[in-house]
Amino acid sequence: MPKDQCPPSGREILLVLLALLTPSAAAQAPASVVRVDAVRSEPLAQTVPVLGRLVAQRAGTVAARIAGPVARVQVEVGSRVTAGEVIAELDAETLQAARAVAQAGLGEAQARLATREAEQVLAEQERRRLERLKDATSKSLFEDARQGVAIAAARVEEARAALVSARAALRVTEINLAYTQVRAPYDGVVTDRLIEVGSYVQAGQALARLVADRDLEIEADVPFERLGGMQPGASVDVELDDGTRHVAEVRAVIPTENPQTRTRRVRFVPRFGETRLALAVDQSATVYVPAGAPREVLSVHKDAINKRGDQDMVFVVVTETVDAQELMLAKPRPVELGEPVGNRFEVLQGLQQGERVVVRGNERLRPDAPVRIEDSAS
Repeated sequence: MPKDQCPPSGREILLVLLALLTPSAAAQAPASVVRVDAVRSEPLAQTVPVLGRLVAQRAGTVAARIAGPVARVQVEVGSRVTAGEVIAELDAETLQAARAVAQAGLGEAQARLATREAEQVLAEQERRRLERLKDATSKSLFEDARQGVAIAAARVEEARAALVSARAALRVTEINLAYTQVRAPYDGVVTDRLIEVGSYVQAGQALARLVADRDLEIEADVPFERLGGMQPGASVDVELDDGTRHVAEVRAVIPTENPQTRTRRVRFVPRFGETRLALAVDQSATVYVPAGAPREVLSVHKDAINKRGDQDMVFVVVTETVDAQELMLAKPRPVELGEPVGNRFEVLQGLQQGERVVVRGNERLRPDAPVRIEDSAS
């Protein structure tokens, strides 16, 4: 090659190829099978990341309801418990004896009531006998009989009240005896064990700390200017530390504001899928909250985009008549893209709504190459 002759540039080669692909050549070339997707309009909601954390809806201490010495501790730190499971037991010997006393008192009250009711029956029988003989009986005896009936009825009521009191005393003893078994109020994990066997605890003293780690919400401090999209029921995307993405729903915006940061706490109910790591309280989570109201944009499928250096381009399928034949041709077109919209991109320039672009089979397409659209059902 002469020294003064430069090799052809890529643009010159492309022009030569386009010149060789005459309409007649396009009509004779075999059609490439492609799959297409339509350019469409859809809402674009831009988001901003806000750092949040996982919080437990139920967490706190499990306390003793009565005083007494600790007989057994059934859990360790990290133990998973279910609602109603025994965490610890207090010594029940004294209360068992008290229950025996209360049971005896109840039996005594029942016997006393039976005696008083029998006395009432006898007093009523005596009154009726004297009433039949009142013509032959002094008035004072008859009045004494009537007074005896009233006294017997009063003693019956007194015995009944004593019976109610005895039953209540037994019930209190049985409740306290049940309280010797300290049970988990909900499903969760023991995070702290605060007692040992042999220690004496007072009523209300904490025995263990429990957290419901499977009943978690997300709490985030959302800037005041981003609260417009935080209506209850609104869905947002969430990303955990392990990189997994999930969806959460706004449950409530707490009506208190931090005057220094101008943020308000927002609670989200997450719908967790599979995670790479176990969830934990206070684990950080990134919440993507709406930056503003959604806007309608044109979008194109990401698989339609071809890179040509710094330029994004797509193949648009158009119908043209070549040598009296109607052919579908793939026309290259540069596009300017904007924000991602799921698996699509916002189109700023280069396409119109409804145009069909090649999303499969576009890797080896030439400009103005004839194509045949693949049946989407196949």
